Amino acid sequence: MKNEEIKLDIHDKPSGLAWIGLSLQHMFSMFGSTVIVPLLVGLSPSIALFASGIGTLLHILITKGKIPAYMGSSFAFITPMLALMKTTGIAGVQQGVIAVGVVYLIVAAAVWLIGTNWIDHLLPPIVVGPIVIVIGLSLAGAAAQDAMMKNNHYDLTYFLIALATLFLAIFFNMKLKGFLGMIPVLLAIVVGYLLSMACGLVDLHAIATAPWFKVPHFELLGTEKGFHLEWNAILVMAPIAFVTMTEHMGHLMVLGELTQRNFFKDPGLNRTLAGDGAASLAAGLLGGPAVTSYGENIGVMAITKVYSVYVIIGAALFAMAFAFVNKLNVLIMQMPLPVIGGISFLLFGTIASSGIKVMIDNHLDLNQKRNLMIASVVLVIGVGNAYLQLGTFQFTGVALATVIGIGLNLILPRTNAPEAPEETTKTTK
Repeated sequence: MKNEEIKLDIHDKPSGLAWIGLSLQHMFSMFGSTVIVPLLVGLSPSIALFASGIGTLLHILITKGKIPAYMGSSFAFITPMLALMKTTGIAGVQQGVIAVGVVYLIVAAAVWLIGTNWIDHLLPPIVVGPIVIVIGLSLAGAAAQDAMMKNNHYDLTYFLIALATLFLAIFFNMKLKGFLGMIPVLLAIVVGYLLSMACGLVDLHAIATAPWFKVPHFELLGTEKGFHLEWNAILVMAPIAFVTMTEHMGHLMVLGELTQRNFFKDPGLNRTLAGDGAASLAAGLLGGPAVTSYGENIGVMAITKVYSVYVIIGAALFAMAFAFVNKLNVLIMQMPLPVIGGISFLLFGTIASSGIKVMIDNHLDLNQKRNLMIASVVLVIGVGNAYLQLGTFQFTGVALATVIGIGLNLILPRTNAPEAPEETTKTTK
């Protein structure tokens, strides 16, 4: 059943000018997070940007063009990549990222063999709803930090720009119609950027002196110092793939709820996992970080009601082109943190609201003790970003909350008859 609020559905193709604007909106939304990972680790931001575009196109191809998901740099691997850069260097990081992709492909093959009927049993609405809320709210602290803090100190100018960007995004979303009504996030980012420039928060000299074009220095595996198998890097990075898989399934839940589809069944979890795996494989071969589907872009779709896979393809192509256009790359890398923070308030909040909608639509009764226990534990562990540390392996926030939520759903007794139909309700319509 098609959601009547949708402006462009998954296979709807926008017109030329609208297509450009909608795709740029997605590229701007993912840009900051995608380039911050390589900047923190010591990899090339340009390569990460190019790899995100390639990974997105591979994901869309493997999922038969049925899922509008953008693949950006994953934050889950920052800590091990930092450690590996100090020991094995980029060669170890590359092999670790490739190992992540291989793990995804192995799990995808297993899912293809055993099917997906188990998903509805493991992920009923009482688990899905709180997890989706957690996906949005677990990032709230980072959004607030970007909006308020300059060099770890509270800055009123920062916060005022963040609030201005937020309120402009809300105003544009509520008031603008037609094409402009589909790009409220992009418009708010542009105005917020201009406000930041007026307040002296943008290094105009760096933009002016940057060369227009520059070819990224692709670190093709084994070409610099020959190939040597780095088992430590593989063993450190590969297990974290199981953590990001839970986040991957959470994003599928959100997208399924927004588009009124069940992506676990069509195109199938095996294809979505294979798409993620192929994307990380490509990133590793080029010298970029592991990638994953992006909540920022899901937030954009939730706000604009535009789910066209063609828009995501456009964003991927723009990202690949921008990797070579150095001046534009520098321009966007100057994106002020308060602008990112202000937009994130809305994007991440919209994702969390989608989780509330899951619970409401499925008539979940929190007077039922079983439901209350599951929802409460998932929310606090996930939003609080509690983590399980086992040596160098860290099982964090969303992933830990997901596993505990699934576990509670399986072991808590269904003592009250009214709960039975709720637990078997489909996660998507």
